[in-house]
Amino acid sequence: MSKESVTLYFREGSSDKVYQVAIDEKGGGFVVNFAYGRRGATLQTGIKTAKPVPFEQAKKIYDKLVAEKMSKGYTPGEDGTPYVGTDKEVRATGIFCQLLNSIDPAHVGRCIADERFLMQEKFDGKHILLGKQNGKVTAINRKGLECGISQVLYLCAASIPDADFLVDGEAIGDKLMTFDILMFNGKDLRPLPYKERLQRLSEHFGKNPFISMIPSALTHEHKGDMFDRLLAANAEGVVFKDKTAPYSAGRPASGGPALKFKFVTTGSFFVDGINDNKRSVVLGVLKTDGEARLVGSCTIPPNKKIPLVGDVVEVRYLYAFSEGSLFQPVFLGVRDDLEVADCPESQLKYKRGEVEEEG
Repeated sequence: MSKESVTLYFREGSSDKVYQVAIDEKGGGFVVNFAYGRRGATLQTGIKTAKPVPFEQAKKIYDKLVAEKMSKGYTPGEDGTPYVGTDKEVRATGIFCQLLNSIDPAHVGRCIADERFLMQEKFDGKHILLGKQNGKVTAINRKGLECGISQVLYLCAASIPDADFLVDGEAIGDKLMTFDILMFNGKDLRPLPYKERLQRLSEHFGKNPFISMIPSALTHEHKGDMFDRLLAANAEGVVFKDKTAPYSAGRPASGGPALKFKFVTTGSFFVDGINDNKRSVVLGVLKTDGEARLVGSCTIPPNKKIPLVGDVVEVRYLYAFSEGSLFQPVFLGVRDDLEVADCPESQLKYKRGEVEEEG
């Protein structure tokens, strides 16, 4: 029988997940066990303590794990409403953006040839939803929380006359590069096919200097030309969108109507430590059992603030060694819209010829 246990739930878009944590007696001490997976399915299990520890130590590990999951949106209530009972509850909007699954190079050619998909440039910014209702401007990050934006962008949104709206885009400095519109003057546009939503977006924001549209390539020929041009320009990558699909929040388990392909390798890593007397930090990712795997150090440029332990940072790198560190890591910035749990080992791209580990 468990000394202490909790079951947490998370529901967002098509995601419906459960996470269980328990302190169990074993060998004269206590261990922290956990299990996770889709609700109703067989759960994957793991243990946070390599050997039995005193209850006080197990309780600290247990409390930290529960706090991490709740900070990501898990709640004790079975309805899975994110952030209830946490310090983020007042910022929770209940509105979530559409997230993209990555595809491999072989899939790119099929998407370029498939007339059902259009293609857009993938920008290296901050994914947000930007809305105005009854004169109030709200920015929402990928976790569904209210977040800050530049004053220029805020004032631009506030100054748009006679319009309530909710758009989806990538914030880059004082501009929002929009690629979707979800609401306009009280009408929910999410059930419409993407090609129709793009038309509405063009009608309302096509000429705005600060909230502008991302160009789209619609035909096989135009997609091929755009792909070659962006690749030659060392762009971040491309995005493929199903023109017939409605807007769906969250990320599908695989595939889906919105796909991305990166020309460069970037990843999200948590800061495990700060190297003494050096402007560099130790990076880590999470293995499938929830344990940390360290992937080496990354130098922080002089014009950047050194992140704190526990921060999530975005790093560009050439490739990862299957049993070692990142090769040629370059610090891009801190990700305040991600948690440690958003740094899985599975995201790593390995050196050609090396076998990628399965967790």
